[in-house]
Amino acid sequence: MGHASLQCKTVLSASDIAATARLARQIWEQHYTPIIGTEQVNYMLTKFQSEAAIAQQIEEGYDYTLWQTDKPVGYLCIQERENHLFISKIYVTQPERGKGYGKEMMNYAMAIAADKALQIIRLTVNKHNDKSIAAYQKMSFTIRRAVVFDIGQGYVMDDYEMELEV
Repeated sequence: MGHASLQCKTVLSASDIAATARLARQIWEQHYTPIIGTEQVNYMLTKFQSEAAIAQQIEEGYDYTLWQTDKPVGYLCIQERENHLFISKIYVTQPERGKGYGKEMMNYAMAIAADKALQIIRLTVNKHNDKSIAAYQKMSFTIRRAVVFDIGQGYVMDDYEMELEV
């Protein structure tokens, strides 16, 4: 299900970082508020997805890509780790879900892993994010373990670590 119009752009410039932060807020407020509540969403956006946080992550070797048709539809953030490729973020806006964009982003990540001779792709997903878990399982990811990360201010990320052998 190819989308000739789907384009991917590496996020490096201040304007692309700002666009990614705006997209993150739009997606997170809509998708995560029912799962973790407004306060934790706001805290996590500030801590992990503000312009400053994204710029810092890029400096630390995270690769952000912005995906767009005639408008932004999502973003991906990956990092090469010792023995695997880590998908830090893979998000598609609500109206654009179910069109195969997430799969295209995942295929891009798989191509990067292959290129770097990494046999494993890992990601973490909120334990209550049923739709995303089902989507990853459909792509042959398996749940490796449950993980809880303390992210400060009394908040935790209660996740599954999932993995795919490529």
